[in-house]
Amino acid sequence: MEEVIIKNKEKYLQENYPFVDIPKLTDKKRCLHCDEIITVGDYKVYRDENNMEFIYCSNAPECNGTLIDWWPVD
Repeated sequence: MEEVIIKNKEKYLQENYPFVDIPKLTDKKRCLHCDEIITVGDYKVYRDENNMEFIYCSNAPECNGTLIDWWPVD
């Protein structure tokens, strides 16, 4: 996979977030894969061998958590 550099992270998130409640870039979430609290706006995007793009944890590539693995911070 290769990292895709996103210049307008807010626009990208608005256009590509697959769920109804799109988080703010300043929201904090807990990544279930690395158990770290991350800031949504620090996400990374990676493109796979089929040209599909996925929104990953800010700790990628060490962490393979994607946005489905982000949970609200207690």
